[in-house]
Amino acid sequence: MTETPPTDFASDNHAGVHPDVMAAIAAANVGSAPAYGGDPWTEAFQERVRAEFGEDAEGFPVFNGAGANMVGLAPALGRYDAIICAGTAHIATHEAGAPERLLGVKLITVSTSDGKLTPVDITSRLGGLGNHHESQPRVVSISQSSELGTCYTPDEVAALAAASHAHGLLLHMDGARIANAAAYLGTSLRSFTTDAGVDILSFGGTKNGALAAEAVIVLSPALTPTIPFLRRQSLQLASKMRFISAQLTALLTDKLWHANADHANAMATRLADGIADLPGVSITYPVQSNAVFAALPQAAVPVLRERFVFHTWDASARVVRLVTAFNTAPDDVDAFIAATREAVKGDVSRETI
Repeated sequence: MTETPPTDFASDNHAGVHPDVMAAIAAANVGSAPAYGGDPWTEAFQERVRAEFGEDAEGFPVFNGAGANMVGLAPALGRYDAIICAGTAHIATHEAGAPERLLGVKLITVSTSDGKLTPVDITSRLGGLGNHHESQPRVVSISQSSELGTCYTPDEVAALAAASHAHGLLLHMDGARIANAAAYLGTSLRSFTTDAGVDILSFGGTKNGALAAEAVIVLSPALTPTIPFLRRQSLQLASKMRFISAQLTALLTDKLWHANADHANAMATRLADGIADLPGVSITYPVQSNAVFAALPQAAVPVLRERFVFHTWDASARVVRLVTAFNTAPDDVDAFIAATREAVKGDVSRETI
């Protein structure tokens, strides 16, 4: 008899595929279709990209988020260039040195309190411009939402774009959880991308209910010509692309992306609100997407791990990361809240923290 697996708050990557997305895959699995993107599903995806991001936008489906980042960043970078990003950025912490190894560039990281860059952060790293002894900043990369679950407003992105462009830099957005950011902000996808001056975007589908489906979306047409070659060279060109395109089109149809993200965000807020006032518990970053970062009493963590799966974010500070998804059930959230309440009651005092 198969045991029921623990409730999973480790990552939205752990969630399954949304039924509508799975249905789109099945619908694409009928008959034959041209390979490498010459199919009706990829054409439909392009139409949805233009509808969401503007007539000049062009989308290139890829397999995964790290691949989208590498393909998207590559056309803007030369051999001696550098990327400015937050110290918590995914490209700096969880892509195994891919920018350095595959793109051959330097990462110039900035320590931030909330995972978000400011225009001052950018200008503070430009002292070496024109100095042939130093790598030359060429791209600013931001994550929306950030790796700490925080979101840039459209005005904040526009300010970063202005600061970048004023010094000849391009602005790249890692949008692995872009849907969650737009749902939290109550805005369109283009409000903080195309309209705010972003040049190139990694559009996340997998964390929003897809199966191995991401995209590079070019918003500055001058960058477009090299993307097909870079995608091929980076091993991110799918032969049966219709199965990736069909998923992305499904997410971009009737705002399924928004419904999925809105539910995930609501579950994160429900979770945070349920544990925030417990003894020894503190929410360490604003809950602005589908991630909750919480400092828990040390003795409570192993008790909770018996029933739930989650990541330790900062062991020294006792901070864990709890991530909700499109399929997170309210009952699962309430069970975690109740279990946390029980774990910190009585035997876990403030003196043990």
